[in-house]
Order: sequence, then C-alpha cells, then structure tokens
Amino acid sequence: MSTTPVRVRFAPSPTGPLHMGGVRTALYNYLFAKKHNGTFLIRIEDTDQTRFVPGAQEYIMDALAWCGIMPTEGPGLGGDFGPYVQSARKEMYRPYAEQLVAEDKAYYAFDSAEDLDRMRDQAKNMGMPNWQYNSVTRGSMRNSLTLPQSEVEQLLAANEPYVIRMKMPRNQDVRFHDLIRGWVVVNTNNLDDKVLFKSDGMPTYHLANIVDDHTMAISHVIRGEEWLPSAPLHILLYQAFGWECPEFAHLPLLLRPDGNGKLSKRDGDRLGFPVFPTNWTTAEGELYSGYRENGYLPAAFINMLALLGWNPGTTQEIFTLEELVDAFSLERVSKAGAKFDPNKTKWFQQQYLRALTDEQIAQTLISQNNLNVDPSRLAIICGLMKERATFAQDILQEGAYLLAEPSTFDAETIRKKWKPETTAFMQEWKQILTDLADFSAASIESAFKAFLEAKQVGIGAVLLPYRLTLTGVGAGPGMFDVTAFLGKAEVIKRMDQGMNAIEQILNETSN
Repeated sequence: MSTTPVRVRFAPSPTGPLHMGGVRTALYNYLFAKKHNGTFLIRIEDTDQTRFVPGAQEYIMDALAWCGIMPTEGPGLGGDFGPYVQSARKEMYRPYAEQLVAEDKAYYAFDSAEDLDRMRDQAKNMGMPNWQYNSVTRGSMRNSLTLPQSEVEQLLAANEPYVIRMKMPRNQDVRFHDLIRGWVVVNTNNLDDKVLFKSDGMPTYHLANIVDDHTMAISHVIRGEEWLPSAPLHILLYQAFGWECPEFAHLPLLLRPDGNGKLSKRDGDRLGFPVFPTNWTTAEGELYSGYRENGYLPAAFINMLALLGWNPGTTQEIFTLEELVDAFSLERVSKAGAKFDPNKTKWFQQQYLRALTDEQIAQTLISQNNLNVDPSRLAIICGLMKERATFAQDILQEGAYLLAEPSTFDAETIRKKWKPETTAFMQEWKQILTDLADFSAASIESAFKAFLEAKQVGIGAVLLPYRLTLTGVGAGPGMFDVTAFLGKAEVIKRMDQGMNAIEQILNETSN
C-alpha cells in the first residue's frame, strides 16, 4: 500500500433508512481506517433532490452512533474538508464541469425529454431496445458537438435548459485494479455519455463523487458492488482532470437467506427479520423494524455484519470491535455475494448476551421496562435465565414466574405427564421441603436425590411435575436453583396453589 495517508469515506444518500448493507460498507471503511491509523469520514450525497427524504440524514447518523462506528469527520462532526453535505457544496461543481467542456472532454446537450423519448421509441421500433446516448448516437442529437458554435452561444445566453455530458472516447480499454476483484477491463464502446451536470444546476452523483473524493483527499474508495459498473467512468473522469485515482474496492452483495437475489429493504419484515439497524417510520406511518428495537446488542449486530463477506482465515467467530480492526483486511473480503442467515444472527446475539454480567442485564431490563424490583434479585434471575435467552426481554417473558407466581399452567404437558400417583409424590416432596433446615440449592438437590431413591422412581416422575406446580411451565433453568431463589415460604405456597390449579385442569379433562 502507498505511503499516502489513509482517508476513507462512507457516502450514503438521504433517500430513506440505512440498510444493513450500507452499515456493512460503513463498518468496512471504519475497520480499514482504524487498521491503518487513517481517517473515516461521512459525506451525505444529496445531489438527487427529487429522492430526498426528510429525517434520513439524522437516521443515518443515529444508526452509526448506535453501532459504535461513528466517523470523525462529517456533518455535525467537524473537519477541515467540509461542507460534508453535497447540496451545501453546490457552487463548486459547475466550474469542474465547464472545465471539461472547455477541454473537449464533455459537451452541452440541449435535448428535451421528448427528444430522448422519441429516439428511444425509434430505436425500439428498429429492434434496438437499449438505446444509449453515446459516441455513436450523439452525432444525431442536439448538442454542442452537432450545433454551430453561434447557436450554442445563443442557447446558453437564452438560458435554454441543458445538461453537460461526458464525451466518452471510442473503443478505449479502461483498466483498473480492484483490491477485491483484481484487474477489471471495460471498453468504452460499452459505455454511454453519462450526464455530469443537470439542468437544475446540480451535479450528478458521478461528477460530485469524483470532485468530492479528490478535494477531500480520499485515498481508498470502499463501496458496494452496485457501483462497479460506474467505476470505468470514474476512472476516466480522474484521468480527464489529471488527478491521481484512489484505490478501489467493491464489496460483495448481501443476499437473501436462500441466496436468490440481493437482500432488499422490503425483504426483512416480509421474511421475519430486520434489515435496518434501528426502527424507521415512513411519512405514511409504515414501520420498518430495526435491530436495536428488536433487542439486539450493537456489538452482536456488528460482529455478524463483519463476517458477511469477510473471513479472518481462522475459526474465530466472536470478535470485539478492536479485534476486528486488528484482523481485518480487504484481501480477505470475498468477491461472491454473502447469504444473510437470520438464525446465525440470533446465535451472535445469544453469545453476546451471555457474555454480559448478570448485573448488566438486570440494569438494562430495569431501565428499558421501568421496573420497580430489587436489582440484586433481578440479577439472580438473569443468571438463572440468560443461558436460555436470546434477548434480554426473553428473561422477563420466559422467567415471569420468578418475579410473580404463575397465573397459567401448561395444560397439555400436565395431561401428558401427571400420573395417578403424582399428587402423592408432590405432597411427600412438599413435606420434605417444609422440614428442610438448609434451603440452599445443594441441600435441596441432595434431599431430592434421597427422595427418589427412597421411592424407587426415576427423576422424570417427580421433577417435571414439581416444575409444573411451581412455575406453570414444563421447561426452564435448574429447579434446585429456582427453589432456593424463591425461598421456602414461597415454594410451599406455590406448591399448594399449583396442585389445586392442576387438579382443576385434570378434572376438566376427565369431564
């Protein structure tokens, strides 16, 4: 790699919420910059004002903050290369476009929308459905290459609407080295004369992108695969201005779980998982769910994203952000699309939840749910439940019986597992618990094993019915720990109430 200081940018358009594919692009830029002691900046590319969505820029910044990968330069962040919003840089682009016209590398095109539609229709009627404004067809269009100079000057003086188009050279191979894909070669005969400057006085993405990357001293352009077809034009623009090109790296697509096609903004809720980092509500009130509001930890989300398209070359899967910085390299980013796996995403969440202390989870639940509980008791509950939970909220939902006595009982399991002799077993076991002086989990377990031996029965004949009487459900954390946590008085009370509720269920079944 060159000795040029590393400066990379994430350049989203404020046309809606930030898709997880965009977050991954930001993440790889962040990791690359940190790895090489460089700078990671954000630039808002809002040249297409017709697609601008209010609130989108704020959403992008909030999402990056939640993910923990904030840039150090950008709108609201400061920096020496601002403004960092393209619409605020509007006045700087026209001179660059005019320079290209003056050097015969671009031209004015006065064709109306009707003119262009007519040419497309004519081409379609002639069996050419994909008509392009290019080095062949521009000779028959209304532009500064075909009109007399005097007429061009008159049209400009009269403020006749026009665009500035790139004058694409004919039959020239454009070669560049992509850090992920290797050498890419495209012949200019396959490229059209792209619009660089629009009639509304705004640059197109192509011109603004190149000018901004150059003037912001961007050393590496790390962006999505969808921009690969635009790269030859961008290379030609750098050459036209006589500027040094940054290095390019085009990231693989994120694919749907079945591998069929790009993961889109609408796939998530339709397929049952989020595709946005945080919730987004449209102007029409339509809600798209986010990872934050679904209970994911940002570190788990980032860890999952990092491995969608990149691998460390080892079997390690759990990485802190600092470990990702140390391990990351563009050379280990795949060319092939990466299939998103929602189940694997939940696995990452489980690992990160279990790595939290019981006290951390308890404090999270208290703050999120405005709970009025003893934090130390809730921490014990978190310790009992977190190995069985995916999200912190699961602990409250699936372990509700640890905070309050159960109001419902698993009738189906009761009908299957409650035998004629079970009630007598429960009464005897309740008496043993009542007489137990040491109510620790170890003492309760020892007494339980002695009871099974004395009755000559298997563990299933007593433990599951006992769990049902105490908790109302057929599965959960270790019953000896649960028993010790609830305490003797609560356990005896619950056993009496539980057996009454179970007797009602069995009576209803028999009737």
